[in-house]
Amino acid sequence: MDLAEKKSGEVTILNIGGRLDATSAAEAEKKLDELIGSGQIRIVLNLGGLEYISSSGLRVFLAQLKKVRKQQGDIRLCCMKPNIREVFDIAGFTQLFNIAEDEAAAAAGFSA
Repeated sequence: MDLAEKKSGEVTILNIGGRLDATSAAEAEKKLDELIGSGQIRIVLNLGGLEYISSSGLRVFLAQLKKVRKQQGDIRLCCMKPNIREVFDIAGFTQLFNIAEDEAAAAAGFSA
């Protein structure tokens, strides 16, 4: 799994690539914990490079979403490939997350 972080104003964009499964979920969770712990509560996860996500990866996203929303923040998702979107649809996660086509649309949602 690859993680790359960048800032866009008050929004933190985290690019996640590769496979997010049981072996890499702890790394993703640690990175999101660090971001949220440092007060970054407007987060966009760019999933354009994500090839595979398991239930372990979904659990990380859900736990971090709950954590950031307690601080009046949000995690928004963008650039999902069809196979990743299908996993989110099946798991019912498309109802929980704000999902945008691209980073700009996801980040713009924070100022709306």
